[in-house]
Amino acid sequence: MGLFRILVIRLSSIGDIVHTLPAVAALAESLPEAEIAWAVERRYAELLEGNPHVPRVVPLDTLGWRKRWTSAGTPREIAGELGELRGFRADLAIDFQGLIKSAVLARLSGAPRRVGFGGQWLRESLARAFYTESVEARGRCHVVEENLALVERVGARPVARQHWRFPLPVSDEAAGRVKERLARLGIERFLVINPGGGWMSKRWAPERYAELIGELEHQARYTPLVTGSPAEEPTIREILERAQARRAQYYPSTVSEYIALIRRASLFVGGDTGPLHLAVAVGTPIVAIYGPTNPARNGPFAPGDIAIWNQKAEGRKTGSEAPLQTHWHNKEGKNSAFISDVSVDAVRAAIEQRLAAADGA
Repeated sequence: MGLFRILVIRLSSIGDIVHTLPAVAALAESLPEAEIAWAVERRYAELLEGNPHVPRVVPLDTLGWRKRWTSAGTPREIAGELGELRGFRADLAIDFQGLIKSAVLARLSGAPRRVGFGGQWLRESLARAFYTESVEARGRCHVVEENLALVERVGARPVARQHWRFPLPVSDEAAGRVKERLARLGIERFLVINPGGGWMSKRWAPERYAELIGELEHQARYTPLVTGSPAEEPTIREILERAQARRAQYYPSTVSEYIALIRRASLFVGGDTGPLHLAVAVGTPIVAIYGPTNPARNGPFAPGDIAIWNQKAEGRKTGSEAPLQTHWHNKEGKNSAFISDVSVDAVRAAIEQRLAAADGA
C-alpha cells in the first residue's frame, strides 16, 4: 500500500499562509504516515522553503494566468502546472482558501476526498459545490483556530494556542546579510515600523506614522527602521521626510531578509498585514494598529502583545467587548479611509508598555 497523500491548498497571501502553518504542522504530526504537498502562488513559495512538514511544494501562477490570458504560451503553462498538481495523486485535498478558484484546484487535483470551509467561513459560497465535505468553525476565535478545525476533521489532534508552530524558513545567507548591514549602519537595538497594508482601511495615516517616528527619534535606545515593499517606498520616503528623520531610515529587504531582520527586532509596529503576521510568528514583541478587522480573529496572540483597535469601527460600543462587524471576507470598504481614531499618544504609550514588558521578561 502506498503513502497516503494530502494536498494542502492555500495560495496566498503572506499573512494567510502564515496562519495556515500551525494547522499543517498539526496535520503532519498527527498523521506521520501521510505525505503532504502544498499548492501555493509561485511568488509566495519562498515561505515554505525548508518546511519539515511539507516535503513537496506545488508552485502555481494563477495571478499571472489572469494577466497573460491572451498569451499563446499561457494555456501550455497552465496545463503544465495543473499536470504537476494532478501528478501528486492526492487522496485528500484540504482547501484553506475558500475561493471558487482554490476549490476548483482541489477538484482538478483528482483527490476523491475534498474538505473545505462551509457557512460563513467560506469566502465564496459557490466553492462548496467542489467539496465532498465542509466544516463550520463554530466556537473558534482566531483564524489559526479556524484552520485547525479543518485538519481536525481529517484526524489532526487539537493544538493549544501556546503550542502553535510556525516553521518559517531560516536562511543563513539572509541572516548574514542583515547582520552585516546593521553593523555597517551602526545599529544594535531597533524597532521595525511597517506602515503598509493591502487595504487603505487597514493603514494608519502616513502623517501619524511621521509624527510617531519624529517622537521616537528622541528615544536613544532604539533606532526606527521602516520596512515596506518597493511599491510602498514613495510613501515611506514621504513619512521619513515629514518626520525630519535623522536616525530612522527605510530598510528594503527580500522576504527572507525581512524574516531575519524581524527575528532581531526589539519590537514591531504596524497594521494588519503580512509583515505583522511574520513578526508574530517568530515571536517578536508587537504593537498592532487595527481598523476594520478584528484583532481577536487575526491579530497577535502572545500575552504581552498589544493591539490598538479603532474605536470608531462599525459595531463598536464604548465599554463593550462585543465583536465588531468587520469585512474579513468581502473586503467591503477596503479603500474607504485610513484608520482615523487611533492617536499617536496611544501608540507611543503602547510602545513604551510593550518594550518595558519585553525588557522585564
